[in-house]
Amino acid sequence: MSLLVVGTVAFDAIETPFGKTDKIVGGAASYISLAASYYTKDIHLVSVVGDDFPQDFLNVLKNQGVDLAGLQIKKGEKSFFWAGRYHNDLNSRDTLDTQLNVLEHFDPIVPESAKSPDFLMLGNLVPAIQQKVINQMTKRPKLIVMDTMNFWMDIAMDDLMKTIAMVDVLTINDSEARQLSGEYSLVKAAQKILAMGPKVLIIKKGEHGALLFNKDEVFFAPALPLEEVYDPTGAGDSFAGGFIGYLAQTRDISFDNMKRALIYASAMASFTVEKFGTERLIGLSQEEIDNRLQEFIDLVDFDITFA
Repeated sequence: MSLLVVGTVAFDAIETPFGKTDKIVGGAASYISLAASYYTKDIHLVSVVGDDFPQDFLNVLKNQGVDLAGLQIKKGEKSFFWAGRYHNDLNSRDTLDTQLNVLEHFDPIVPESAKSPDFLMLGNLVPAIQQKVINQMTKRPKLIVMDTMNFWMDIAMDDLMKTIAMVDVLTINDSEARQLSGEYSLVKAAQKILAMGPKVLIIKKGEHGALLFNKDEVFFAPALPLEEVYDPTGAGDSFAGGFIGYLAQTRDISFDNMKRALIYASAMASFTVEKFGTERLIGLSQEEIDNRLQEFIDLVDFDITFA
């Protein structure tokens, strides 16, 4: 089923305790599209880059089945750039540089061919831009998933609340859930956030897995313990891509299937952190994906006998 992905296609420069990069390809929509492409091939991308962006990576997206008709390439302008340094725990980071460039005046234009997708994934962006995309749909998608962050809670809460009320699934991390809800308990936080409009909430907890909530149920998916973790930058976006990609493949948006999707999402995130940037998500084999999924199954497989 068709999937529309909206978000940033950009450059990053990353420094972690395990290495440092110069300018490399990043951006929420890059990770989301790549991760989703291993489950569904009918993907449309809406984003913006400058003419400094490498054609090689755009070719990678095309080869993965991503339609780039909605990608604006601004002549004579530079792509969005972010630089950051991660602390030893890899859960906290400092922003060293942010250059909005083409993103500063980004007006998303959804091509006619992509205005009636079955699934819509709104990567982390200005909430008003996310709303613009929803309003361009000619029919409501089967499922709208939205990612956001604490920055928009700080400077654009009114727009953020309006956008949250328009979507089916919201995905945020644990600190963002606490900030948005004003509750420390994630169970209480989830119920408050679900009352804002979405039917389902995903709370990401990094190396500690992810929680899936609706009004009546909760499900936990672990993160896979890895020997080597180099760069967590795109893990959350790859998680979102794996989640919605699997749902698009199976055409099933029941809560039970979302539980399965959470495992597929976690698998894609686990690949991403093993190398810098998008490198690990390019050229994955089906065998690698199947083996990684089996590792997750083995991680939580146990028998209990009640006396």
